[in-house]
Amino acid sequence: MRLKDKVTVITGAAAGIGKAVAEIFVREGASVLVADRDGAAAEAVAAALAPSASAFAVDVSSSAAVAGMVEAARARYGRIDILVNNAGYGIPGTVVSTAEEDWDALMAVNLKGVYLCCRQVIPLMAAQGGGVIVNTASNVATVGILDRAAYVASKGGVAALTKAMALDHAGENIRVNCVAPGVTWSTYFDKMVASHPDPETFKARLKARSPLGRWAEPVEIANAILWLASDDASFATGSMLTVDGGMTAW
Repeated sequence: MRLKDKVTVITGAAAGIGKAVAEIFVREGASVLVADRDGAAAEAVAAALAPSASAFAVDVSSSAAVAGMVEAARARYGRIDILVNNAGYGIPGTVVSTAEEDWDALMAVNLKGVYLCCRQVIPLMAAQGGGVIVNTASNVATVGILDRAAYVASKGGVAALTKAMALDHAGENIRVNCVAPGVTWSTYFDKMVASHPDPETFKARLKARSPLGRWAEPVEIANAILWLASDDASFATGSMLTVDGGMTAW
């Protein structure tokens, strides 16, 4: 019960890493707002975790939508102790082949979404005496990968923003860290594999990125987020916890 009585908002919580975080946090004693653009999927996750979870449909790229999410959490639970900024997605493309509108849309979710959520939540945390923020970055924030320019840039921004917020708000007893996953199996990768002309070769290539020779399961990343969110990490702020099977050690 490492998160007993802690109120948590998790974005991108209807599937993959976010869903695994919601499940583990409830098991550890937290009350969770399952926030996701897919409202129906968020409702399904929250229903499975009832009575410790509720759902909220949100587009994190919208300031008004984020304000509504935070107000819903405050109205229901009275406070927000932990914010997990997990919403995000990737697209293929170099800076030459990525359309401007696609670049802007991805940045609005992956990077601006973190800014908007933190901008709303940090004043609440400061007023209540502190809190914890965990952002989902990526190991590509430090090494880069081919044909994912927008995604790499957005996750590099998340990692840098994490450090800036950690410094800005340490005096308010707010810890800010990020996790940097490697390839993690999700519905996103299901779709990527299904659309590839040679799915088995593509899956083998994904596994080969890691010295461990496999991808992560969402729960493995969620466990890292749990540690950062808990008092076990009470002296950690401004940190990036890399969980990538050794990819960045090559």
